[in-house]
Amino acid sequence: MASVINHSPLYCRIWMDWPAVLSLLVALGLLISLAFRVAPADILALAFLAVLVVAQDVTGTPDLPTPSQAVAGFGSQALITIALLFSVVAGLEMTGATKLATGWYLDRSKSLRGAQFRILAPVIVLSGFLNNTPVVAALIPIVDDTCKRIRESSSRLLLPLSYAAILGGMCTVMGTSTNLIVREAFESQTDKTIGFFAPAVVGIPAAIAGLVYMMLFAHRLIPNRRPAVSASDDPKKYTVEMLVDSTGPLVGKTIEEAGLRSLPGLYIAEIQRGDDVVAAKPNERLRGDDALILVGALGSVVDLRKIRGLLTPDDQGRKLEIPAWRRTLVEAVVSSRCSLLGKTIREGRFRSNYNAAVVAVARGDRRLEGKIGDVRLEIGDVLLLEASQSFIHRAKELRDFFLVSAVGSNAVRRHDRAWHAIYIILAMVLVAASTYVSILTAALVAALAMLVFRCCTANEARRAIDWRILIVIGATLGIGSALEKSGAAEAIARGVIELAQGNRYATLALVYFMTMLCTELITNTAAALIMLSVALGAANNLQVSELPFAMAVMIAASASFLTPFGYQTNLMVYTVGGYRVSDYLRFGLPLSLIIYAIAMIMIPWHFEF
Repeated sequence: MASVINHSPLYCRIWMDWPAVLSLLVALGLLISLAFRVAPADILALAFLAVLVVAQDVTGTPDLPTPSQAVAGFGSQALITIALLFSVVAGLEMTGATKLATGWYLDRSKSLRGAQFRILAPVIVLSGFLNNTPVVAALIPIVDDTCKRIRESSSRLLLPLSYAAILGGMCTVMGTSTNLIVREAFESQTDKTIGFFAPAVVGIPAAIAGLVYMMLFAHRLIPNRRPAVSASDDPKKYTVEMLVDSTGPLVGKTIEEAGLRSLPGLYIAEIQRGDDVVAAKPNERLRGDDALILVGALGSVVDLRKIRGLLTPDDQGRKLEIPAWRRTLVEAVVSSRCSLLGKTIREGRFRSNYNAAVVAVARGDRRLEGKIGDVRLEIGDVLLLEASQSFIHRAKELRDFFLVSAVGSNAVRRHDRAWHAIYIILAMVLVAASTYVSILTAALVAALAMLVFRCCTANEARRAIDWRILIVIGATLGIGSALEKSGAAEAIARGVIELAQGNRYATLALVYFMTMLCTELITNTAAALIMLSVALGAANNLQVSELPFAMAVMIAASASFLTPFGYQTNLMVYTVGGYRVSDYLRFGLPLSLIIYAIAMIMIPWHFEF
């Protein structure tokens, strides 16, 4: 055992230097905490960064970044660029420019294969230059309409939609925030640069191969969860609770007489009468204050609220501080950062916290047991809320929900500004790609242009910025700096090289694989920054170029196809498409292996060691 310890570079290097040990423990602690989601990602990143800052400030060791060095990432050019790009995309969202640019094109689809190509190809192109999240969010309702028209299940297209957005993001430095951050971190630590289209060497072949794979195998590997034309088979099974008004016309009538047995796309699962659960038989007579637990599709749930004699639980809708004429129904997907995770809907106090009432809740194709108020919220749950239009913007600012959108109405307000937004985006991309000015300058001018041409307001631009993502990026940059400065990254790199037996190709493949695995478990930015330090250390120890290893980290950090939780767009389509976790693994694993193989061929070929 002693001989193994003495000859282990990883063991010796770490235990000789406590800053390296601390840096490694902090990085591992962050990875594990993010994987198990013990707290919001931004809080975890700041907390672990604070450990390093306090340790350096107290001990004064030169082997850890000073407080000013640890927080330097928050002022990095890449982070500011990402913040500006959020504001630029707000102009697209507020004008409906994405729908304008793609809607007419998709309306010509006549078959599943045609719809796949018309949807996936443009998404790959758009995602090369825009944030993936708003692109996918804008196209989800368009995809749903297209599927209904061609009489196909939307589940056949929504998961490929998310994957196409990820593939498109691999094609340019601007494609994802991870690419921008990796480029800046790489250029700050080496004397090399990464060009605007450098990732395209891998990204374009990967996108083409991915597009072909999805068109050939999506209908075979993704289950047809429902006929697209049947409301009753909607993969989103909303569970809704309605009370029988004790003074209303339904009291004393049977379920059949009340017209509740033949509701299209909806059925009564059970009746809760006090502490008893009563079977919903057609001849069962309704009593005042009976709680009807119904399950069905969104459209049917909306129609249910029009039936005279039925009330929402505790009649919270009437208690809202909003005039009836200003209320709207809103769909909201619970995010991984929601402060209400693990709490029941009743404990969430939606009326006091959001001035909204929960009408129904959906969790994929599962039927939820019991009353709505007793349902404990999980990531990906879809809530149907009664609220004001302003709730949509407030909820986006709080980041408790993804995909907050009005039901049955178009939340976009500035259609006349859509072409302005499109021209601004095109100009930004062309200028940034020309390299005459930096991406930061192009994004700054584009963000200001969105305001000048009234594509969005200043408040909307501010609300569009995902501050939590920026905090994670800034804090993780500090942790990555600690790994490098303390020597922990070099120690890990030596261990990786030893595992690869000193072969540079095997080391590159191992770095890619480790990054790909990390990005499925934690945020892709955190995975990229931590693994970049290891990758650069490996390149230095092998005395080869760092560029191939940086490109491997950049591509692998975005290649999240195996779980709904590794990438935000995967989570967005999770419940909307009625998917199960196994769908991601079954459809995503072959795609991950294809991208892996392409990367291992193209990176060494184009970026010489």
